[in-house]
Amino acid sequence: MTPNVLAAEDLSMFGTDPWWLVLVKAVFCFAFLMVTVLFSIVWERKVVAWMQLRIGPNRHGPWGLLQSLADGVKLMLKEDVIVKKADKVVYVLAPIIAAIPAFMAIAVIPFGPADDQVSIFGHRTAMQLTDLPIAMLYVLAVASVGIYGIVLAGWSSGSTYPLLGGLRSCAQMISYEIAMGAAFASVFLYSGSMSTSKIVEAQADRWFVILLPVSFIIYIVTMVGETNRAPFDMPESEGDLVGGFNTEYSSIKFAMFMLAEYVNMVTVSAVSVTLFLGGWRAPYPISTFWEGANHGWWPMLWFVIKVQLLLFFFIWLRGTLPRVRYDQLMKLGWKVLIPVAVVWLMLVATVRALRNENIAFSNIVLYVAGGVLALLLLSFLFDAFRDRKAKEAAARPAEEPSFDPMAGGFPVPPKPGQSLPPVPRRRPRHERDLVVSGGPDTATESDERGTDGV
Repeated sequence: MTPNVLAAEDLSMFGTDPWWLVLVKAVFCFAFLMVTVLFSIVWERKVVAWMQLRIGPNRHGPWGLLQSLADGVKLMLKEDVIVKKADKVVYVLAPIIAAIPAFMAIAVIPFGPADDQVSIFGHRTAMQLTDLPIAMLYVLAVASVGIYGIVLAGWSSGSTYPLLGGLRSCAQMISYEIAMGAAFASVFLYSGSMSTSKIVEAQADRWFVILLPVSFIIYIVTMVGETNRAPFDMPESEGDLVGGFNTEYSSIKFAMFMLAEYVNMVTVSAVSVTLFLGGWRAPYPISTFWEGANHGWWPMLWFVIKVQLLLFFFIWLRGTLPRVRYDQLMKLGWKVLIPVAVVWLMLVATVRALRNENIAFSNIVLYVAGGVLALLLLSFLFDAFRDRKAKEAAARPAEEPSFDPMAGGFPVPPKPGQSLPPVPRRRPRHERDLVVSGGPDTATESDERGTDGV
């Protein structure tokens, strides 16, 4: 662990604003999320239409920019239906539980530097609502609470398809948040802090996307699974679950589920920018020749641009990749992402421990490369012996028991490689000849009895 973890973090610039300024900043965070969501819905429909050679929204407002507002008004005016067999209290609270935590994570995201404060109505303040020594744990906790809304919505609807969608979402959240937490831990080791403002400060020389590329890729995959977006939108798969957990919802309650999904997209994109893409810092070419790029109100512009690029990545995935099967989704989470994240975390911890011992970087590279080569050699030997045993087993003739389709009491189709037994009282194929009408083979039992009687 790095030495600066042991020192107390200086977050004294937070918590000193007057109450009205805190209220103004909270309203700004809420408005930023809402405006970004309204823009993202139109942008998604425009981009997907462009990818599919269509026009997209073009009726409401200039270039269709007011389409999201029209959709929101339409949903509010639609009839609000409550299913007769639903648990009404939980049924109504579920959309609220899903939507409120989506707004809470933005409170610790920095829009600008904490030490270079801006003036709002004559008061100097940081462009961040608040910060905590364990801000990223707060983000993980809030993201985990939001999943309860989806699970409770599926359970309280009193229907089969919503229940299956809620269970899918729960299993998906568990499998993907483990890998997400391991990706976060790598950032904590390098920055020496869980505070979002300190993490951005630690990226002054080099963004963590360059130092921790594996963690960045893992988080990008997990954030798509966390938000239930295509190609990981199994909880609301219309191909097999009609609409998933929100099948029985309509009007404003359905709009709140939709709002929670898009707000979560903005939140996870903002977290990704903060942890790996330098936060509010200007990109490399701009920051080198313009000293004021990271001062004043300019950092907010760089932050918004980075968030919009990640939102475009969400849209591009939805318009490009098909939906995966549920078993593929679970296999990716448990058998690929989690093992890779844990091994990468151990590697990052080893490098940080060696750096803290003042070991030369070239020696660290040799140590790490030696360990990786040893693992590759062991895995090669394991695969070689495993394949040899498999080949020996395949070479030995194996006598399979004869296939009986009625062994279980009811007919079962044969598996690949098995064949049905011959049908009783049936001639072999080479003995089948053309039967002439009226010949001896066509005689019935009554004809034979009649002939014998004569």
